[in-house]
Amino acid sequence: MELRQLEYFVTVAEEANFTRAAARVHVSQSGISAQIRQLESELGAPLFDRSTRIATLTVAGEAALTHARATLAAARAVRDAVDDVNQLVRGRIEVGMVTACTVTPLFDALSSFHRAHPGIDVTLKEDNSDRLVDGVRGGTVDLALVGVAGDAPADLGSFTVVRERLVAAAPAGHPLTRLPSAMLADVCGHPLIALPPGTGIRTVLERGCAELGRRPDIALQASAPDAVADLAARGLGVAILSESMAAAYPDLESRVIIDIDVEAVLALVWKEDPSPALRELLAHTRSAFGVHPRSPETPKGAHSRRSERPRRQ
Repeated sequence: MELRQLEYFVTVAEEANFTRAAARVHVSQSGISAQIRQLESELGAPLFDRSTRIATLTVAGEAALTHARATLAAARAVRDAVDDVNQLVRGRIEVGMVTACTVTPLFDALSSFHRAHPGIDVTLKEDNSDRLVDGVRGGTVDLALVGVAGDAPADLGSFTVVRERLVAAAPAGHPLTRLPSAMLADVCGHPLIALPPGTGIRTVLERGCAELGRRPDIALQASAPDAVADLAARGLGVAILSESMAAAYPDLESRVIIDIDVEAVLALVWKEDPSPALRELLAHTRSAFGVHPRSPETPKGAHSRRSERPRRQ
């Protein structure tokens, strides 16, 4: 049994697809399939049900997944411990970022970190917030910029980039724009345009609706705030965005949804007890945002201008 085989197994389990998993680890699909078949042969049981296009874990696969992740994390911990002893900073950092997000201080931090430590391989990937948080917990993502409802996960290290209320946005003349603010009942009386499930703003909306016994009519959804706003501007529904997102679109008027108390939060999260390389990256990140990691303050640089606004999901 090799660590590489366990890495491939975990990747296929997370992607639920051999082709996507192969692309993620930069090997051929036949190569990743062969390695997993060798692992299955050694374990004496199939790990995936291959009868459909979706790679579904078998009972044996479910049992193995937690231990495979723990083994990979332990292997990384061995290297990290040696790096600590030798006071070395090297290796690889996987950074996750919520899809269609632009936060300039994070890019500044990655740039300054790369200049200071050119020997460390930094990779950046986009995904929805739920999967990124799972990746941080599972050890496949080191640092992630995610959108969450209310507060960052308590079991992860974090600091908040921005915290805002949810708004409904529509073109001038729409019935909602005649109101000084909006109640959820007012908003749910219209077709809505929202970000996909698994994003922070969608979670805030769904949680608020559940608490008030409302069922939103999601007419359209799009993965980028620009698309949500553009569809709303064309009269296809009411956009559900955060305050700074909506402020970037002058052809829309926004109203705070006053009876949703949960805020949309954009936060950086990482697993506690970070590796030496991640500690160095966090130092650059804290400097770029101008906050201490435990500070409740909104970091400087979280602008709401369209070119730099944090588009949390």
